[in-house]
Amino acid sequence: MNTFPGAAWILAGVFALSGMLTVGGALLAVTSQRVIRSVSGLALGSVGLAGLYYFLHSPFLALMEILIYIGAVCVTIVFAVMLAEPDEPPPEKPRPRARLETAVALLVSLAAGGALAWLGLHTRWPVARARTGDGSLRSLGVELLSTYCLAFELISLVLLLAILGALVLARHGRTPPPAS
Repeated sequence: MNTFPGAAWILAGVFALSGMLTVGGALLAVTSQRVIRSVSGLALGSVGLAGLYYFLHSPFLALMEILIYIGAVCVTIVFAVMLAEPDEPPPEKPRPRARLETAVALLVSLAAGGALAWLGLHTRWPVARARTGDGSLRSLGVELLSTYCLAFELISLVLLLAILGALVLARHGRTPPPAS
């Protein structure tokens, strides 16, 4: 029970801000033509997603989102960009069908998002069971290696792919090699 009468509005505002950060960062990451701006969008989206995880009562997942995606993936990509050649090719001229393709992609995305939202609102979800852990390091380790083992392994795979991508970007640079 909240003692402050406006606390619900403040929580709703922070939740909306987290959602807007997630969506805005994702849009920036996929629409930007520069690598640094895309990485900035990834970092913003990760901060927003960490906020949403925190609202789902998963502070550990929120912390891991910040540590792994911002502290490891984004920093690794930025290091690769710093090691690559500074020349960037001029932006490509827009293709005639680019607007049509963008509109179709937007419509498909909106339809998929609407379908997922409808499904989320009209499905009877099971009640969450009580947590079994006491919050100690031992119970956290047991949960990570039993219940959340797959997610833990997928995080390590994402980190490996980010490091490999950063190495490829740093080795070959951002510009194609001159023709011989």
